[in-house]
Amino acid sequence: MELNNLSAEQYKRKMQRRKEIQEQRLAESSQEKGLIIVHTGNGKGKTTAALGMVIRSLGHGYRVGIVQFIKGAWEPAEKAVLSRWEDLLDFYAMGEGFTWETQDRDRDIEKARQAWKKSLELIGNRDYKLVLLDEINVALKLGYLKIEDVLAGLEQKPEDSHVILTGRGAPPELIDKADLVTEMTLIKHPFKEQGVKAQPGIEF
Repeated sequence: MELNNLSAEQYKRKMQRRKEIQEQRLAESSQEKGLIIVHTGNGKGKTTAALGMVIRSLGHGYRVGIVQFIKGAWEPAEKAVLSRWEDLLDFYAMGEGFTWETQDRDRDIEKARQAWKKSLELIGNRDYKLVLLDEINVALKLGYLKIEDVLAGLEQKPEDSHVILTGRGAPPELIDKADLVTEMTLIKHPFKEQGVKAQPGIEF
């Protein structure tokens, strides 16, 4: 039965029951642990969602590290905003753009490996509550990094810290390893369907 077809009393009872179920779930969920989080899929919003978690962590006064694979050459607007928390945030833009821009696979691989080396430093450092590895899934998909190395690196994460890995094409092994996986599904996109160019504040 749809909620808008319920009487006021039926609706109240249903919401009371829902509240009881939710409170029971919260009471049973007492464990705390650092999470491995994956944002993948062909839809827009993977990095944006991760940056929301970054802002939350900064708001709690936690130290955060970001390593940006692939898109580093863009010098994105996010970097300008987040630099206001420079006492809590370390941001490393280590890519030089997408592969069709660089057209140099060997250099792309070297840049990805440098970014992974920096990522390992942050992942293993207990001072960081959250580490965001932006577009690392793309580096994995293109074969710039080995999934075995990334999984081994994630094992070095302290128990109470979180790591977010973004980018389309997350490999199955990473999805299996992760605690939280979100797939962004593309329904419509103005660039592909309407010829609308990338716009500041939306795409970058």
